[in-house]
Amino acid sequence: MTDIYQSSPVVAVIGGGFSGAFCAAELAVKSSVPVRIHVIEPRAALGAGVAYSATDAAHRINVPAARMTLFPDHPADFDRWIRERGVLEDDAAALWADGHAYPRREVFGRYIAELVARCGATRPEIRIEHVRDAARAVRREAGGFVIETASGAPITADFVVLAVSHPPPAPPAMVAALENDPAVIVNPWVPGVLAAIPAAHDVLIIGTGLTMADAVAALARRNHQGRIFAFSRRGQLSRGHAFVPTPFAWFGTNPPPRTALALSRCIRARIAEASVAGLPWQVVLDDVRANARKLWDALDVTEKRRLLRHLRSFWDSHRYRVAPQVEQVVAAKRADGSLRVMAASLRHIARQGGRIAVTLHPRQAPPSVLKSFEVDTVIVTTGPAHGGVVSGHPVLASLAAAGALRADALGLGIDVDEQSRVLRADGTADPALYVAGPLARARFGELMGLPQVAAQPSAVAAHIAGALETKRREKAALF
Repeated sequence: MTDIYQSSPVVAVIGGGFSGAFCAAELAVKSSVPVRIHVIEPRAALGAGVAYSATDAAHRINVPAARMTLFPDHPADFDRWIRERGVLEDDAAALWADGHAYPRREVFGRYIAELVARCGATRPEIRIEHVRDAARAVRREAGGFVIETASGAPITADFVVLAVSHPPPAPPAMVAALENDPAVIVNPWVPGVLAAIPAAHDVLIIGTGLTMADAVAALARRNHQGRIFAFSRRGQLSRGHAFVPTPFAWFGTNPPPRTALALSRCIRARIAEASVAGLPWQVVLDDVRANARKLWDALDVTEKRRLLRHLRSFWDSHRYRVAPQVEQVVAAKRADGSLRVMAASLRHIARQGGRIAVTLHPRQAPPSVLKSFEVDTVIVTTGPAHGGVVSGHPVLASLAAAGALRADALGLGIDVDEQSRVLRADGTADPALYVAGPLARARFGELMGLPQVAAQPSAVAAHIAGALETKRREKAALF
């Protein structure tokens, strides 16, 4: 068996967060031929990535465990897993009053790591190996790939899956001048960075989405006493959950709108209809999410850009809902005045003595109306800077420089075809180079939350398994 394994084709997965780890696990299950799967990931565990490596107890999954669906045939697998392992006994706050469980994020990372280990041990001829290293460059060579690593040990592979992590947030231009100031936290996901903020500090948070809510919850857990100011262009907060037994189905059976404006009006009309029927808006957005690929594909590139420019913040705040434990903290701090959320734009920010002076222009206010104040700490929570992901990641930059990869037309990530194969600079698809995860979302639309983010890496695994079987047959036909 060792000889068979050593002579098997190699699939290298660059990135061992959720998308990369799940792709590897699915390939181990789907492949009909022996294969070596190398997951190149510097973190100690596979499956965690940026999202699920958070160790702060205040950071919870923002979807009930029963809806963290990876397998359509077993929709409650994660919920079963946490209950069997006594997670709720160790974290009583995870269980909300309505019976839904919202465990800490790192728990879901442990679940994925266990899943990968289980899938990797199912068949001895198919093995998943965690290469605890960082990929630095990828180049084509002799019909395959050579991956350069930080340790200097090259890895050769027949197929490569790019499952690189989300890029860190990019601070606004005015904040970039303070990027090296110790009082400015550009990446709030760095372990321990929020815990170091003194309780008396006044804090400015740039961004009002899920990461802002997580930051506020993390500060509150440590009994933060200072003022917190949070702002974004529209001041949109992530909305909460509503669970009703009656589903809403409309978008799956009706023709999709062809413009961003028509889609917006259609969704608003459906929400009004649902309200008349006594249903909350959440059921309509769930229907939109379930049919996101159909709706996305109905828009041309111009309309997709328009959708992203005008409606993305509204979609994000309604689609990516906040865990009720975190929502409760944010609401309490707003009620007691310690948290103020504003729709505003940044006009000035600079170090002024021992503090940071800030000036904001409230949205829709006359140009002369400005709000100025001072804070001690600034946290950037504007989300990943996908626009510069290709140039900002060494592996992607190396492939782009060789003409083997190009950014997508929407600035969301990497250009791929319907099989998630990378498109070269000339528009042709590389049959052995794939993208797994949200960096393929310009093609597929909704790839930022379960179950969509699970289905795409699973499909990548199926495509590679098919290609491996084809190669096996072609090789057998020669003898």
